[in-house]
Amino acid sequence: MSLLQITAVLFSVLCSVNSDNRIIGGHEVQKYSLPYQASVQTNTGTHYCGGTLVHEQWVVCAAHCWRPSHLMRVVLSEHNLYVDEGYEQIYNVSKIYVHNYNYKTFNNDIMMIMLSEPARLNTYVQPVKLPTADTPPVTGDCTVSGWGVTQVYSYVLSPVLRAVDVREMPYCSWFYWGKITPNMWCAGSPYGGKDSCQGDSGGPLVCDGYLEGIVSWGISCANPYFPGVYTKVRNYVQWIDWIITNNTP
Repeated sequence: MSLLQITAVLFSVLCSVNSDNRIIGGHEVQKYSLPYQASVQTNTGTHYCGGTLVHEQWVVCAAHCWRPSHLMRVVLSEHNLYVDEGYEQIYNVSKIYVHNYNYKTFNNDIMMIMLSEPARLNTYVQPVKLPTADTPPVTGDCTVSGWGVTQVYSYVLSPVLRAVDVREMPYCSWFYWGKITPNMWCAGSPYGGKDSCQGDSGGPLVCDGYLEGIVSWGISCANPYFPGVYTKVRNYVQWIDWIITNNTP
């Protein structure tokens, strides 16, 4: 391969970095088995990001999913995006709090969405647990879920909620040329083929029942050398608690 060809390949890979690219290799989940999962939609009902219920009136999402609150809505107890199954809870957005997000580096890719009213908690709708100082480090498989595309280079969202198990990739900073900050961590498969992808952004990465990550960014999808990059939720628990405590009636 000539130097010109190598340069072209590297340029193509670099250009595929996208904060919106972020379930490949997964499966359809049992209906309502992930009661914390939220669908963040336009006010006309088009899904564009995932989210996670962490309190009856608050959803955690990625900051790069931000839109003006009047142009957003959140749907809980959703399974099939295109079928009204009778269990959906649809809420307008009252407030949005974005952390000090850097759109160039994707650092601090987290925001809090306040629902217009508290969710009706039941078997199908429950907040996820947040890690605490005493929560053990992540060691096993984690589950990432969403309605994102199921094939690389596809533009068609999955109609049903899907999930895949991934593992921490502790040395991914080397592959990403040092772009992984202390507020990020990587998860995927060393063999590739398992990842979040476009349409999953903002959604949950849950490990041992705790929300440990938010789908943030990456290069392509399901690439063994470029695993998915997630916002490290542990670094923001105090901020999340402060937002909820000071803004919930």
